[in-house]
Amino acid sequence: MWKIYKYDGRYIQGEFLSKHTSENAALKAAKKNIGYTFCEKQKINKETRIWLDDVDHTPMGIIVKKTRG
Repeated sequence: MWKIYKYDGRYIQGEFLSKHTSENAALKAAKKNIGYTFCEKQKINKETRIWLDDVDHTPMGIIVKKTRG
C-alpha cells in the first residue's frame, strides 16, 4: 500500500493525504494534491520512499510503501 504524506510545516511525513495500491496512482494523486516538481526514489530494507520536492528542491512530501516478508 502506497501512502502519501504532505509536509505540514514541521514534519515531512506530517499530514496523511491518501493511500493507493499502485505506484503510478500514488504519483498521480501526489502531483494533483501536492504539485511537486522533482521526485527521488529510495529503497531501504523493506521500505520504499519517494521524496517529493519543489523547484528549489525543498521537501514537499513523501510517498511510503512498507513491504512484508
